[in-house]
Amino acid sequence: MTLHDDENAFFALRESLESYSPISDETWRAFVGISKFRSLTKHSILYGSGEVPHSYAYVFQGLMRCFVCDEKGNEYNKIFFNEGTFPGAMTALLTSTPTTHAFEAIEDTLIIEIDFSAYRKLMIERNDLKLFQIYYLEKNWLLAKDAREIEIVQDDATARYLRFIKQHPSLVDRLPQYHIASHLGITPTQLSRIRKNL
Repeated sequence: MTLHDDENAFFALRESLESYSPISDETWRAFVGISKFRSLTKHSILYGSGEVPHSYAYVFQGLMRCFVCDEKGNEYNKIFFNEGTFPGAMTALLTSTPTTHAFEAIEDTLIIEIDFSAYRKLMIERNDLKLFQIYYLEKNWLLAKDAREIEIVQDDATARYLRFIKQHPSLVDRLPQYHIASHLGITPTQLSRIRKNL
């Protein structure tokens, strides 16, 4: 961590918000007031399965994964969060119930943690934040979720891997192969075979 990481992180967060919709200075000041800068070491858990979360986060630097475990202890990586993304157990936050997912830092990671109930209150008061929320949900939940569901049903493992490379070129070398395999719903051996054939 360097001297101005917190300032740079908040600057990057505002840029990320405004890539969806402009945010006024007044709204931004209020947003900063409900947020805090944090560092996570590699392998630390931000939100654990079975916990009731009270915040979500913004990744300034680093890499995280959201995963679930089955009853046999097998892990399935649902999604990865790199710089500029917002990890959070949204269903659990909206329902105030324990999350079934866990969020782990794959690398040493710098985040801004945002108080969820304070964010909801602020969003109700501020139209610019409402617009951000609408555009963010449209792009990252509705459109991305639809594409992911179709891909899982229709594409074979090779097609899913090629799509992953195309959509996340910067993650291919940062992620251990077993994490990518888990995300694609295949074994590391299958992934190794696919990579060899390509």
